[in-house]
Amino acid sequence: MDKLNLTMLTDFYELTMANGYFQNGFQNRIAYFDMFFRKVPDNGGFAIMAGLEQLIDYLKNLRFEDQDIDYLRSKKIFNEEFLAYLRNFRFSCDIWAVPEGMPIFPNEPIITVKGPVIEAQFIETMVLLTINHQSLIATKSNRIVRAAQGRPVMEFGSRRAQGYEGAYLGARAAYIGGCTGTACTISDRDFNIPALGTMAHSWVQMFPSELEAFRAYARIYPDNCTLLVDTYNVLKSGIPNAIKVFDQEIVKRGYRPKGIRIDSGDITYLSREARKMLDRAGYEDCSIVASNSLDEYIIRDILIQGARVDSFGVGERLITSRSEPVFGGVYKLAAIEENGAIVPKIKISENVGKITNPGFKQVWRLYEKASGKAIADVITVGDETINDSCEYEIFDPEYTWKKKTVKDFCAKKLRVKIFENGKCIYELPALKDIREYCRQQVETLWDEVLRFENPHNYYVDLSKKLWDMKERLLKEYSF
Repeated sequence: MDKLNLTMLTDFYELTMANGYFQNGFQNRIAYFDMFFRKVPDNGGFAIMAGLEQLIDYLKNLRFEDQDIDYLRSKKIFNEEFLAYLRNFRFSCDIWAVPEGMPIFPNEPIITVKGPVIEAQFIETMVLLTINHQSLIATKSNRIVRAAQGRPVMEFGSRRAQGYEGAYLGARAAYIGGCTGTACTISDRDFNIPALGTMAHSWVQMFPSELEAFRAYARIYPDNCTLLVDTYNVLKSGIPNAIKVFDQEIVKRGYRPKGIRIDSGDITYLSREARKMLDRAGYEDCSIVASNSLDEYIIRDILIQGARVDSFGVGERLITSRSEPVFGGVYKLAAIEENGAIVPKIKISENVGKITNPGFKQVWRLYEKASGKAIADVITVGDETINDSCEYEIFDPEYTWKKKTVKDFCAKKLRVKIFENGKCIYELPALKDIREYCRQQVETLWDEVLRFENPHNYYVDLSKKLWDMKERLLKEYSF
């Protein structure tokens, strides 16, 4: 997709604060900001990290152009020294992030930005916009894919997405989550996500009869013929006409039919009856594709009911995450530097869930050696190391009497360094590798965490050192 300079896609208060920092001589003060989220969408057990590649692309191209400076001057609240600073702006922050495809959990910093406060503060909007959107869609996609129990799921939602970027990048995120392809052609061109699709009902309606419509399509695409059978009547018209065309136009020319698609009606009943009719006609290898406002719950239920569906096309409820269309990531100041020392900062609230974890931090995942399954995540102070050659005690940060001694485990840092002094030092993986990485990492989660309803509460604990720091700051700022 054509590149736009998105520097000015920011909340206006980022600029007013930047101007204020500049006027107070803070432009060189080093600050640490964390992005994290507080709740998994759909009350699920975990989310999927996505959107990092687009964030990197944004940061690589972060610059203020003449028209941006002219616009800001027209607001008459920014002085010329600040505008001159923006004209010569160069991004110089360090960034750590969880790689795309990794399962992530509430309250752990999935991105940390360290750098001059004006720069680190300014990118807040795009950090949140980019990661929130794609993580939301990747998470929803993964739920739907898991509900399909190994059957391919195709993303069909472009026309219902919130804008062209929602369709374009939503297809990318859906692929990370496990979808096999997309109806969005440009996402195939740019991301190599397989573009899939056959016909609409309008194709069938354009011809004098359904049979003639099927016949015309089969003659053009004999080696990739999937017919939409629900324009008029699936069992009395669509399937019988499809079988006739398979016999007369596909098999006689040395090909096999690919499938039929059902886009309305009782999918369970229609797919079972369609399977019987196709099998009797000798087309046991002909796939049945189902679409029509599907989500993970409908797919799960129709499969439990015995639906004979081989793959699914999922549109609006995937590309918009209709059941919960907001990924509530936030971006909070965690620390500043004074005289070379890191000074932790905390945000306190009467709502306990909104109290932040202070300081520069690291995130670890503890895996059981025997099974390879994830036990818990631990957030530590940045200079701490978890020694997995000996026992390690974890505890609930709210109910501290809940403790567990972990043995025979391995500890891995979740985040990698993405930017150093404003330069990207991260080698971006291919999208297909991100998708496979996501699949592998989801398999490290216990089945109890994978449940759609009432999943096990995966532990995200604080180290004793970080917990003590937080408690000290809570007491310091108690009034």
